[in-house]
Amino acid sequence: MSGPQESGVFTALRTQLQGAASEFAGGPDALEGILLGMVDDVDRAVREPLEIFPVCHHSPASALAMARRLREKQPKVVYLELCEDMAPLLTELRNCRLPVAVQAFAGEIDGFPQEWAPLSVVAPITEASAEYQAIAYALDTPGVELVLVDRSSDHVFQWDRANTSEAAETDGSPAEAEGAPKSEEAALHGEAVGVEIGDLRPRFAELEEHLLRHGKVRHWSEWWHQYVEVPLGDSDHDTYRQVMFLIGSLFRRLAPGDGSRVRVDEDRERYMWTRMREHLEATGTDPEDCLYVCGAFHAASRVEEFGVHGRSGAFAISPRTATTWQYGLIPSSHAAIEAQFGLAAGSVSIAATTWQKSLTRTRVRPYRLEGQAGARKSRAKKALPAGSAAQAPATDRLTGFLHQPPVLDSLDEAELLGWSVDIVRAARRNGYLASTADAIAVFETSILLAGMRDRAKPTPYDFQDAAVTCIEKDSVPGRRDVRRLVEIMMGGDRIGQVGYEALPPLARDVYDRLEPLGLKLQQRGVQRALLDIAGRPELEACSDVLWMLRRLMPAAAARPIMGERRLGERSIQESWDLALGTHQRALIELGYEGVSLEQVLEQRLRREAYGPRATTAGVLAAVEDTLLYLRSGRLSDELGTHALKVLAAERSVDGAPEVLRRARALLAYYRTSRPELPAWIESFVKTGYAHYCTLLPTAFRDEDATVGQVAAMLGFLFSMESLALSLGCDRTQLELAVAQSHPDDPSKTALLWAAQVQLGTLSRTELRSRCAELLDNPLVVPSYPRYLNGFVHALEPVPGLADVVVEAVSNAFGRLPDAVLLPWLPLLITTLRKGAADLAPLLIREAGRIFPGRLPALDAWIPPWRMPQEDPFATSRAQRTATAPMGAALLAARPATCDAVAELLGCEDGWQQHDAPARPGAPLLSAHPATCDAVAELLGCDGGWAAAGDTAVAGAALTLRHPATAEALEPLLADR
Repeated sequence: MSGPQESGVFTALRTQLQGAASEFAGGPDALEGILLGMVDDVDRAVREPLEIFPVCHHSPASALAMARRLREKQPKVVYLELCEDMAPLLTELRNCRLPVAVQAFAGEIDGFPQEWAPLSVVAPITEASAEYQAIAYALDTPGVELVLVDRSSDHVFQWDRANTSEAAETDGSPAEAEGAPKSEEAALHGEAVGVEIGDLRPRFAELEEHLLRHGKVRHWSEWWHQYVEVPLGDSDHDTYRQVMFLIGSLFRRLAPGDGSRVRVDEDRERYMWTRMREHLEATGTDPEDCLYVCGAFHAASRVEEFGVHGRSGAFAISPRTATTWQYGLIPSSHAAIEAQFGLAAGSVSIAATTWQKSLTRTRVRPYRLEGQAGARKSRAKKALPAGSAAQAPATDRLTGFLHQPPVLDSLDEAELLGWSVDIVRAARRNGYLASTADAIAVFETSILLAGMRDRAKPTPYDFQDAAVTCIEKDSVPGRRDVRRLVEIMMGGDRIGQVGYEALPPLARDVYDRLEPLGLKLQQRGVQRALLDIAGRPELEACSDVLWMLRRLMPAAAARPIMGERRLGERSIQESWDLALGTHQRALIELGYEGVSLEQVLEQRLRREAYGPRATTAGVLAAVEDTLLYLRSGRLSDELGTHALKVLAAERSVDGAPEVLRRARALLAYYRTSRPELPAWIESFVKTGYAHYCTLLPTAFRDEDATVGQVAAMLGFLFSMESLALSLGCDRTQLELAVAQSHPDDPSKTALLWAAQVQLGTLSRTELRSRCAELLDNPLVVPSYPRYLNGFVHALEPVPGLADVVVEAVSNAFGRLPDAVLLPWLPLLITTLRKGAADLAPLLIREAGRIFPGRLPALDAWIPPWRMPQEDPFATSRAQRTATAPMGAALLAARPATCDAVAELLGCEDGWQQHDAPARPGAPLLSAHPATCDAVAELLGCDGGWAAAGDTAVAGAALTLRHPATAEALEPLLADR
């Protein structure tokens, strides 16, 4: 590798390390190369004309050193390792309460696999981070330019999207991964890819295990706090830089041979140095006036493009894809940062507490954005003087730092006593039986654990272990354990908030439209909203917004307590539990999809309806949502027309129950709210009638089609039959489909019998006899519950069979012996519960109507199906002839009814005289025989024509009394 030759600054350190390597390894080998290579990396980095400032993400020591150096050097250009396309958004940080995350979001992608959508990249920022100090300094200092030099969000997925999951698996020990918080706050970043500055963690598992074991700590965050944060907290600038360079070089040289990850790291370094040289050449800025803030891992880079004098032109930056990226700020939290980057629970909160204590101890005045919400005022009485300090010549600070013994902080008894008292108080508030003795035990155990770990002063991690040991007993009485209570006491899970001015237009519009509720919706937590729409009509607009939020956001963001929204119905009073502040991230991401809720909802409904996996039921659901939330007839007609195409293309009946339910609801809504049905619903009924008639025989034989799905098909055909026939469908098609159906399954067989009864090809008497035959056959009795299952499902298309189903169940319980009935009784119950739970209430109501309501009446009760049945059309011709004259008497007794019928038919001849002969009716029958035949067929009269002199025929002819009436009825019944 070509580059500047090594200087003599670290000659003494090289000599010592070379001697140590020879002594421990028995001669020059790989160990010597690693140790001397680390010194070379430090030497190369400190001699770079453009000052490199290595940092670790969310490190109080890095933030403290950054604040000091910015006030000393006063650079004119700050190069920051952050996605370059996020730069315009950083000015909005002053309108937020930290921690927040800068997010790049892409809902519709072009150039990436569709299964990756949506794409999201976040960069969390806390107050105790070096990058925030650099951002605040650059944005609030006149004449200072902030330049982001890392790869864009698009390149993040171009380069290492495949390695993100691997990095998430390898970052962090298994213990930390298992101990990561699973709370709602830990999911604030969602599935976004995290971008951080200074990912300092060993990629060599054996190295991390060695450091943890010899450091007598449990996880990496505790090791970093004890052996890096504390020693570097009060160190000078040169010592800080050289130590961070050394740590970055160590982790880099001992990284495993993951070629893809190393390639991405090196490409990032080439990218950043290329961007910095381009900026220097374009602006003519002196490198001495610049500061490059990057992670220590990348600061010790060995690529040929390293430095302002590195190789140029060899690295080509690939163009971005056609994906459209949108940018915004989302709330973050300490728990979310810990969960995403594999840190120990509570480590970021402890870092925030350490940051505040360091500011008080060192009297350093940090940088904060002007108007920053939630920022604490510095209590420092005296700040370091501001000035311009050029980069001093490099001197060896590593040798002295590595040789000096660790500084043991003296025990701060007052602080430890305060912690012990506070944790006991918090434990008692959360249900623990803690006392003063427990506080003393925690105090002494903390000192004991620190001594066992070679520490004079207990760290927060020592105190946490002591509190768990002394206070937590067998179980946790509340929802928080002692470990969580210590985290809260040490600073808690601070959750950020994006200010109103930094929100996207959609989010601001939502808050503005909900302002009449009079609630502080940006606050976290659940708030109750009461809407008296009848008393305050202006709240109806708020109700519309809340129902759309209910449709678009997580369920807990807007949860209705009272009130509902269904087709054709509107609530006059509603009650809501709102948690928009808690789910601010979801609201912000809605703003990436459009400028209003209506636009976002319409886009989503279109995607659901026109997607490759759209079903007829899904499209009908989208139509229903357009009517519920958007009240858009145009969009509902468009999606309804598309539902016809989807239905015609379907070859399965999986969605038939949902199609039936939604089609019925939409048809009922249109019939009650519009003067006429839309054209698409009429076409849908016609298409569905023909479609399901075609699929019916196959569905009866298909083993994958359930009895509920076939019942839903029949329900669609029978319930929509009248409308379909009026629109031109042929009933013969349904009759042929039922005739061609030959099921093998007992449930479907019973369903077919019910369909035949509805069509009239099977009488109820024959159906009852078939059920009796099933009970008489001992080979069929074990499968009788499946027949009952089919009969119960038949109540969907043929609800009039409820009495027959009750009869079938009653006969089974009445006729079968206990030896047969009891074994399949559990099967009957489970079958009905699993397959027909929604139809069981109809069956129960019918049974309640048939059976007696009191127990004493049961002994004398005779089931209706055992009572003799009278056929209304079985009366003899003689009986009808004898009672025929009563028809004329009935007309005379009720003349108004006959006059009304005559008026409807246009008959104006009037009534004949009462004493007129009855025979004129007989010529009327002879003159219009087709009319009499049609009426006789409707009444079920099969006796034929009587003799000419039969007075009964004359009496039947005199029934209408008006001769013109029969003439008017003849064309109406001619088609019979």
